Amino acid sequence: QVRLVESGGGSVQAGGSLRLSCAASGSISSIYCMAWYRGAPEKEREGVARIDSDGSTRYADSVKGRFTISKDNAKDILYLPMDNLKPTDGTMYYCAYEWRPLGVPLPATLSDYDMYYWGKGTLVTVSS
Repeated sequence: QVRLVESGGGSVQAGGSLRLSCAASGSISSIYCMAWYRGAPEKEREGVARIDSDGSTRYADSVKGRFTISKDNAKDILYLPMDNLKPTDGTMYYCAYEWRPLGVPLPATLSDYDMYYWGKGTLVTVSS
């Protein structure tokens, strides 16, 4: 079982910055991916950024060059510094975690259907 708790959301003006954090606790596997998603509650979530246990990262085109995903492996905290925020970035942001046994590949895409563990989200509001 894995528990995820997001923090760092808030209200900023367009062009501003925020840093989201996600504290993970529980049984963190050695082969995993952790990712940020965003979207309205009860709606399909858009994959924003993902980091795998080997350190590889991937981003949605809409955030490349503005958002940077990273993870503090010692503390099991996932980060998402977000720069040059746009009004279209404003929504709920969720942290997610998925794992695989040795020899089984991690999900190939940023689809939210592939992620099993989710946090409750943190709200980002960007005013123009």
